Order: sequence, then C-alpha cells, then structure tokens
Amino acid sequence: MPGTRPVLASLFASLGLVVAGCGGGKSAGGGYGTPTPATTAPAATAGGASLDGTVGPGFEIQLTRNGQPVTTLAAGTYTLNVDDKSAGHDFHLTGPGVDVSTDVSFTGTKTFTITLAAGTYHYQCDPHASSMNGDFTVSG
Repeated sequence: MPGTRPVLASLFASLGLVVAGCGGGKSAGGGYGTPTPATTAPAATAGGASLDGTVGPGFEIQLTRNGQPVTTLAAGTYTLNVDDKSAGHDFHLTGPGVDVSTDVSFTGTKTFTITLAAGTYHYQCDPHASSMNGDFTVSG
C-alpha cells in the first residue's frame, strides 16, 4: 500500500521517543532511559538489515534495531535510516570504513547504506559531542 512505510516509520520513531523518555538518566548507549540488554543483530542478508538513528528534538540521540538500543552487531551491510528532528543537531556515525552524517541544519529523514566491519563505531551530534553520543561494537 502506498504511503504505509512512512507512516510505520514515523510510528516506530515516535514509539522510540516514548520509550527513550521513560526511566532515569543517561544510559551507557548515549541515549536517555533505562538501559536494556545488548542487542546482537545477525549479519545482513540479500534483503538487508536496517538500523534506526534518531537525533532531537531535544538533547537525545539513539541508534536502535527493532526498537532496541544497539550495543553489538554482526558485520555486514545495513540500511541506516536517520530521523533528524532538529536543525540544531546532526547524526554522525564513524568507524572502520564508515563516516556518514546529516547536516546540522537538516531536518527530516536520510537513508544511508553502510557496510560494518569488525571494530568499534561511534555516533554523536557534532555540536554536542560531549553529551550526545554512543558507541557499539561489530564482530566479524
């Protein structure tokens, strides 16, 4: 059905913000809310696997897979869907062979195809890197 995918993406992004707003202080993953157990995703297949990055509208940044914070992933190719909700923030992901970001003035959704290799990856809002950031590891 045309138009269903953007509606579902918006719904899942909204649910992520509701979940992120619950609980106490900053979690180890860089977002806010109650930390959850590590999420290990299988390596991507021909159909691809997706990750969801969200930044803003407040001082929040997160990276999730299937609604759960990402702490570990298997190496492979992923589709990264970034929902940038603030013209005062960006979403910047770096690691072995990866350096993708939205612009600070950009708001909206941007999609990247990324190939993750074994190593440590870091995401942050560049203007607020000391407080809006997170890390995850990729196993080969």
